[in-house]
Amino acid sequence: MRTTEQSSHYDHLDTMSTREILEGINAEDRLVPVAVAQVIPAIEKLVDGIVERVSRGGRIFYLGAGTSGRLGIVDASEIPPTYGVKDLFIGLIAGGDSAIRTAVEGAEDDWEQGWLDLQPYHPCEADTLVGITASGGAPYVVGALRKAREAGMLTGVVTNNAQSLSTEAAQVPMVATVGPEFVTGSTRMKSGTSAKLILNMISTSVMIRLGHVRGNKMVDMQLTNQKLVDRGTRMIMEGTGITDYEKARGLLLRYGQVRLAVDAFLKGE
Repeated sequence: MRTTEQSSHYDHLDTMSTREILEGINAEDRLVPVAVAQVIPAIEKLVDGIVERVSRGGRIFYLGAGTSGRLGIVDASEIPPTYGVKDLFIGLIAGGDSAIRTAVEGAEDDWEQGWLDLQPYHPCEADTLVGITASGGAPYVVGALRKAREAGMLTGVVTNNAQSLSTEAAQVPMVATVGPEFVTGSTRMKSGTSAKLILNMISTSVMIRLGHVRGNKMVDMQLTNQKLVDRGTRMIMEGTGITDYEKARGLLLRYGQVRLAVDAFLKGE
């Protein structure tokens, strides 16, 4: 039986107090980072492969169904505002964009549709496909991984079950064995949390390796709201030694980016 389908270590949930439920969920959640730590060597292998391929014009596609697909879309959608890079990470979900909010019944059961959904992007050998499937057996994901690998793309999968169809299909399996869910089979819980952590690690590591972080600052972030303008202003003050907040803010608004503003000031422009 798949680990994600095994019976919960807890029973009689419907008779528990609110405190007992919360403490039980929290106890299970604490197992997730430990499981993810075991996957770091595989994540490292994938990240290094991605960085090399991006240097050749490659992109990273996240592809999943249901919760897994939504997690990929969330991670991909954060890259442009956080690092100022568009169209590098692309998230796809079984059933299309409408499935982001509403479950599309049976969408994950099509072996061909995942690869078909990639075609408008004209995938090439420099690209990477990261499948996301808690069970490890979603046909939408497995079928796409097989086709992508045949096409010469780098393939990885984020899953919670070893020895699954997806781990056989992908070159780099990232298997976080988090154990049974608190509510039996509810993989939006521990399994979903582990996927979120791994996707964060992949995208953050890639963006750091590609030079979009200086020191510990995201110097290419987009100035999409006042909070980020304030954050960027303080980054400039720290990076240049400017003590006048308004002067630093003016530099930021003039150049539109922390990196450009700092570099221009240091050059005396």
